[in-house]
Amino acid sequence: MRTTVGIVGAGPAGLLLARLLHNAGIDSVVLESRDRAYVEQRQRAGILEQGTVDVLRAAGAGERMDREGLRHDGIELRFARRRHRVDFPALTGGRSVMVYAQTEVCKDLIALQLKEGGPLLFGAQALAVEGAGTDSPRVRFRHEEREDVLECDYVVGCDGSWGVARRAIPEELTRVFERTYPFGWLGILADVPPSHDELVYARHDRGFALLSMRSPVVSRLYLQVPEGTDAEAWSDAEIWDELERRFETDDGWRLRRGTITSKSVTPMRSQVQEPMRYGRLFLAGDAAHIVPPTGAKGLNLAVGDVVTFARALGHQRETGSDDLLDTYSETCLRRVWQAERFSYEMTTMLHRSPDATPFEDRIQLARLERLASARSAEQDLAEGYTGFAL
Repeated sequence: MRTTVGIVGAGPAGLLLARLLHNAGIDSVVLESRDRAYVEQRQRAGILEQGTVDVLRAAGAGERMDREGLRHDGIELRFARRRHRVDFPALTGGRSVMVYAQTEVCKDLIALQLKEGGPLLFGAQALAVEGAGTDSPRVRFRHEEREDVLECDYVVGCDGSWGVARRAIPEELTRVFERTYPFGWLGILADVPPSHDELVYARHDRGFALLSMRSPVVSRLYLQVPEGTDAEAWSDAEIWDELERRFETDDGWRLRRGTITSKSVTPMRSQVQEPMRYGRLFLAGDAAHIVPPTGAKGLNLAVGDVVTFARALGHQRETGSDDLLDTYSETCLRRVWQAERFSYEMTTMLHRSPDATPFEDRIQLARLERLASARSAEQDLAEGYTGFAL
């Protein structure tokens, strides 16, 4: 099997890249180790930055998003039993975000790929990326109980931090920067309308809490819990009681309760691998970088990576110049590190460390007071949250 671009991984990054390449007249093959049902049900991100929304629309993948997604023009910060709303359009010249789950983005892109695009092979386990440093890279994979090889001009690894793509870059050429946080998120899905019409980020002495949603009738909520927590150790009643404590305000706001349909714990870490390119192998999304979910940056960073690659390959096709391909890693990493900074600042401002001192608690509150009283600080948060330029 041969193609121009071999794409390893059919998450939102790989699927969107296949769509962008198809629209540019460039052929690709997507290899995904899981089955279609798993990809379409895998719960991940739910916030799309303005730039991501614009890219999906331009790619022809925005129809259902625009019909069913929830546009949000701000978020609410809670601390010291007070509420403060950050107005995105007023602070960013009109930008907003969209609540539309990653599962739905994948469903839309899969349907388009199967209808109009190149091969999308589910149950195709990539075994190795070979020859990345040559002009003829290839992906060795197993599909339908037989081993095969995908010959490519380029390989883009969208297969996450545990995938084979990143391991194809010689270890002596890479640097990994990371931080692991001593807490995680206990996340639930609940059949209950959201208790607020925008996301609520709450800093509390007992730990962070987040009120989000997946639709007008399904709520997504999170609690900061100690690292290594077992989700099943929390009863449904205990979860709702703790959420209520952490969201409590002095104005009588109430949390709606409902049936919890799923719960899981997400570990929190930051990680960047440099470079994001080796020869004709390009890393995108979680294969190159991880952010804690506090800043809602993971999916959006992946979109930025594949937009950068598609633009660079299109430029090469039009001009014969490899300039943009050669600077792919540097271009992506500028945006990646800004997103890492933003996610780190949101995480450390809102989560209480297990060994936090009274001084550190006061610093957190001072940072939140600054956001609530200074337009410049509020504007920096709004610009970071709605997204960096693609």
